[in-house]
Amino acid sequence: MINFRQLAYCTLVTIGLSSAPLYAQDADSLRANAEQVLDAFNVPGLAVVAVKDGEVILAEGFGVRDIETQAPVTAETLFGIASNTKAFTSAAMATLVERGKLDWDDRVIEHLPEFRLADAELTANLTIRDLLSHRSGLGLGAGDLMIWPSTGKSTEQLIAGLANVPIATDRRQRFAYNNLMFVTAGEIIARVSGIPYADYITETFLAPLKMTQTRVGYSNIPASNTNRAVGTIEMNGELHRFPLNYLEDFSSAGAMAANVEELGNWLITQLQQGVSPSGEQLFSADSQRQMWQLTTPLPVSSQTENNGTNFRGVGLGWFVKDYHGVKHVSHSGGILGMLSLTTLIPEHNFGMVVLSNQQAFGALTVVTEEALEDLLELPDRDWLAAEQQSYQEFMAQKAAFKLSPPAVVREALPLASYAGRYNDAWYGDILLQQQQGQLHINFTHTDLLKGKLEHYSGDTFIVRWQEPLLEADAFIHFAVNEENQVQSASMKAVAPFTDFSFDFHNLKLIKSD
Repeated sequence: MINFRQLAYCTLVTIGLSSAPLYAQDADSLRANAEQVLDAFNVPGLAVVAVKDGEVILAEGFGVRDIETQAPVTAETLFGIASNTKAFTSAAMATLVERGKLDWDDRVIEHLPEFRLADAELTANLTIRDLLSHRSGLGLGAGDLMIWPSTGKSTEQLIAGLANVPIATDRRQRFAYNNLMFVTAGEIIARVSGIPYADYITETFLAPLKMTQTRVGYSNIPASNTNRAVGTIEMNGELHRFPLNYLEDFSSAGAMAANVEELGNWLITQLQQGVSPSGEQLFSADSQRQMWQLTTPLPVSSQTENNGTNFRGVGLGWFVKDYHGVKHVSHSGGILGMLSLTTLIPEHNFGMVVLSNQQAFGALTVVTEEALEDLLELPDRDWLAAEQQSYQEFMAQKAAFKLSPPAVVREALPLASYAGRYNDAWYGDILLQQQQGQLHINFTHTDLLKGKLEHYSGDTFIVRWQEPLLEADAFIHFAVNEENQVQSASMKAVAPFTDFSFDFHNLKLIKSD
């Protein structure tokens, strides 16, 4: 347990850092909580950085970064921070606002004339603020299959595809998390600044913050830097190594690789309203208020109220809420096999990031909430026990999940009837080929989405992906005309726990041959 108000000031040396003034017991408590969750959640490795009053309390690694090599996590181990990239995107946009290059409420088409959504009113009126606060009218994760888990598409092709992604609601009607709106924001940054998004982030933030190892895009990590975390996925009680490129194709929505040694400078800058540790003003206090202003409301349940929150919502690249009487600013990130969580408490000048190479989010929650509990002098709660139980119950539910067979099984058409090329207007081509008496499916822009079809009933099959760790098996239903000719197909995930970025339900597959 950490108590930030009653500890003596002293000096420690942590992994990857030179001597710096720290609160000794705070560092020990953070360290103890991080070490506890490794076994409790079957997590191979964690990295934690925490800052208080402009100083780093701890920046350290725990466990191993790769279950194959057993190499340790250090303060310099790179992790994919996924959607924590979005805060950099919003801050980059803020710098362009400050320079008079654009305004938060500019319409997107003023800077990207080719931008189109599948609704003329949305296209004409969607603003930059709408992009960054998840109120575009697109549904949860809509269009993510163009980039998730990876893609061969260019940014130009991604933005062109948006014209055909289904609209879910009116603009600003409700919150729906959408990555492609941040990809669009990154293209605006590139277009207005005149340099690629990755270069703008590097010049504007990474260089002045001395974040020399942080990269936008996995391919930009020097080959000489092998200190990289490798993701793992737990299935049926066993950990499976799952290397990925840290969502490189997510660009401004989630492509950054960073380590806790360098993220400390980013946290301090956030808490100092844009002033870096060296005293340079990277963005203004007014920009900070804009980014942390509640823009898109989120509902509050009775359980949330019991946990000290009466209102919450989305700012620009951040989630914001009240938490036991203080402002709580945060964002999480998720890759297949890797998670991250950033939390800021501005009134107490405190911030932290937890990085993990496993998908047990409860581990990150425990480390974070135990720190906040003592920071805010809250009643003691056993976060480890509560989150561990929740995680174990969830994993048991996943292991026990079985698809119920149909009450009546109808015969399918001859398999050759379903084979052919299908096209979705926003994703592109999907191929179905008959090989050795079985149908094979190939999402042509996504290497990981290849699998076999298993008959379910009638013209409905189940896609079993070659990579079961995706946990994304899907129904595919073929529409047949009165002459038993296959015309089209639709899809949806089989399991309720499938990641929302597998947005199969948004596909409208038209058979072309």
